[in-house]
Amino acid sequence: MTVTTGRAAATKSGAQAVPRQAAKPRAQAAPRQAAKPRAQAVPRQRSRAAAAPEPLSRADRVARGKDARTAAPLESQAEFQPAQGRDPVGLLLGQAASRVPDLVPVRHGRMMVSPFTYYRGAALPMAADLAGTPTAGLRVQVCGDAHLSNFGAFASPERNLVFDVNDFDETLPGPFEWDVKRLAASLIVAGRDNGFTAKACRKLALVSAEAYRTAMRGFAEQTLLDVWYAHLDVEPALAEVKAEIKAKRLKMFQKALEKAHTKDSTSALAKLTAEVDGQRRIISDPPTIVPVEEVFPDVEAAAIYEQIGSVVSKYGRSLQSDRRHLLSQFTLMHVARKVVGVGSVGTRAWIALMDAGDGVEPLVLQAKEAQESVLAEFAGRSQYKNEGERVVAGQHLMQAQSDIFLGWTHILAPDGVDRDFYVRQLRDWKFSVPIEVMLPEGMTVYSRLCGWTLARAHARSGDRIALAAYLGGSAKFEQAIADFAETYADQNELDYASFQAAVKDGRAEAITEV
Repeated sequence: MTVTTGRAAATKSGAQAVPRQAAKPRAQAAPRQAAKPRAQAVPRQRSRAAAAPEPLSRADRVARGKDARTAAPLESQAEFQPAQGRDPVGLLLGQAASRVPDLVPVRHGRMMVSPFTYYRGAALPMAADLAGTPTAGLRVQVCGDAHLSNFGAFASPERNLVFDVNDFDETLPGPFEWDVKRLAASLIVAGRDNGFTAKACRKLALVSAEAYRTAMRGFAEQTLLDVWYAHLDVEPALAEVKAEIKAKRLKMFQKALEKAHTKDSTSALAKLTAEVDGQRRIISDPPTIVPVEEVFPDVEAAAIYEQIGSVVSKYGRSLQSDRRHLLSQFTLMHVARKVVGVGSVGTRAWIALMDAGDGVEPLVLQAKEAQESVLAEFAGRSQYKNEGERVVAGQHLMQAQSDIFLGWTHILAPDGVDRDFYVRQLRDWKFSVPIEVMLPEGMTVYSRLCGWTLARAHARSGDRIALAAYLGGSAKFEQAIADFAETYADQNELDYASFQAAVKDGRAEAITEV
């Protein structure tokens, strides 16, 4: 695995994934126990001045990790037992109350496509399920929705294509296991959707968890600054694994990466806008893209843009000073509502067309509504009052390199409701692997990249030395995670069937092919 530590701009291999071995025989899972009671929501903590605690020695941190096996033996990570009265459909329908009513059926329609698309949208039911599983008490900043489609490539500020976690809507401090299990189960669900054998699907989960464990053990041997600077450059990483990918698939992947370099604000301008009366305007394509004037037809356009201009100014204050100056060189041209993703559909998302020079220097920003994390009830509420700030802070903590325009703001919307948002560029060389066309060999490589990346993200915020000591040098952890992932993939199929039934009997409304 190629990682770069920015201080020396040198390629390091201290966090390399170990050579892949044949999957070991499935470990005997410990008898499953009844689900534990849901964790009590922790009150929001207020910051206060206090003496800094004396740092633990390395030996103490290792002992802490090993002691955590008493609370949660490695084999116990396999455990999952559905709670009595569990109602995943009810949880999903409950989320509709805070979303755009017209877009909720679109969300449901996208979740109806397959068990994997259902899984992508079902972060809340899984959060409730994970709250009843054993945890070692080792907390990190978690993504909260670390399925395999929430990893991808994008441009670093240095204009390199880097691979990282790229969705932080649900981020909060929480048990590290929750992200590992969300990723592993997603790999098996996706593998089944692609028609892989049971053995190939299990291997995906094993590889991701093994990569996580071995990377964390590598990071435990590095300095904190080396861990902080570590990142994964896509092109060198691809060169390392090209022998594992069939030539035809490798060529297809390389073409897709080349295309990613063209996905920026200029390409968005060509795709999303047209010239109207001498000015660039975002093209209306309801319900996925709707100009703000059509969303609020009863509000005078001038009043809307006056308010939006104020919001942009407030958002700029969340940026560091040089980036605030850069933003100030752009003029707001047009705004539209945009439907994004699967699980996010129904939350308010806006795209803002801006320009720094006669319509030929575009910048397209996306402002996405940030609601309370689905983990909040189970892991504790955020320390941040603004949910957009929560997302941005978590992203900065987990990502090696973030969008230079990443910021947050608060809006009193034209409908009179206060809402929190985070802002970033709509496109900046963004690239997502087309999961539905991947073969077992390619998805195995991808699984390893995701596992390494998640470990690096957790090592930045958590105690990497205690985590490495807990995970250990054997394959017990990945065998237990693979057992959990298989069991949860089975549960996901049952939940998907229940969701389909809810749409069929009218309990949930769905609009497909949007």
